Amino acid sequence: MVTPHQVTAVPDPSLRATLRDLAPLPYHRASPAGDDIPAFVRAASAIRRDATRRIVIQDDINAFGILALDGSVTPYLLPVGPGGRRTFGEALGNKRDKMDLEACVMLAGGRLLAFGSGSTAARERLVLLSGEVVSIVDGSELYEKLRALRAFSGSELNLEGAVVVGDTLRLFQRGNGASLEGIEPCNATCDLPLAEVLRWLEGGPAPTIDRVVRYDLGSIRGTPFTFTDATVTSDGSVAFIACAEASPDTYNDGEVLGCCFGLMGATAIRVATIVDPAGEPTKLKIEGVEARADEPGVFDVVIDMDRQDTPAQLGTLVVVG
Repeated sequence: MVTPHQVTAVPDPSLRATLRDLAPLPYHRASPAGDDIPAFVRAASAIRRDATRRIVIQDDINAFGILALDGSVTPYLLPVGPGGRRTFGEALGNKRDKMDLEACVMLAGGRLLAFGSGSTAARERLVLLSGEVVSIVDGSELYEKLRALRAFSGSELNLEGAVVVGDTLRLFQRGNGASLEGIEPCNATCDLPLAEVLRWLEGGPAPTIDRVVRYDLGSIRGTPFTFTDATVTSDGSVAFIACAEASPDTYNDGEVLGCCFGLMGATAIRVATIVDPAGEPTKLKIEGVEARADEPGVFDVVIDMDRQDTPAQLGTLVVVG
């Protein structure tokens, strides 16, 4: 039995996080109608960088957004889902079928691994992008273990972030679920041996789960901050974004009351409210964050506007202190 360690975040007045340089993410060329995707990145949920590009994953579109060094954005199509569709949502009546990709990591050899949230059975899939080859991975064995570990999953499993720290894959559970049978939602992380994860992707047994930590990240008007993504900085620290979203459960969206940026230390977490250039707290839903290796304190972020007719936005988060 895994006993979780509990950590409470501490607001740090010396830490300042400013969101700026917001820009929408339209594709630079139209995609054929048969591709069944919008003309823009829509539901951006995570961002990662490799040597030559940034890759944005989407939670209700079976396509990645590829951001080239020249600023152009092109779609990278994933296989179609149920009904031959790549676009999913309430208006189409197929929201239940989406993979809900919410987190991703870069692996050795420039491979990208994206994780479904696990909030429903349809969302227990992973996508592995290796060069130009895409593989859809059945993650049900791993997700079953994560869901059963209530110290990590709480009332409703909802993976929202993933990072590689040394020889460990760390997963972030977002505690925005509903109470269920006396069990409360929780923010948590757990660690998986990276070598076991890689063997699992090649057909081996599901990796072991270790070191569960739960987090109290604070709240706004009774709505708790909950993880939406994480990244590793150039000095090896783990940074994260959390949003206070008044959602009733892991399936439905809600009003965003604010976002915070946090830094995880060995024994404590420092957090700061994310503000706009005028110093006002942002109410945008920041879903993805990636540290810039060559610019300490500067992060790329992606914002989900939670509107099917509106492009997601790319922004810069500048952190001082």
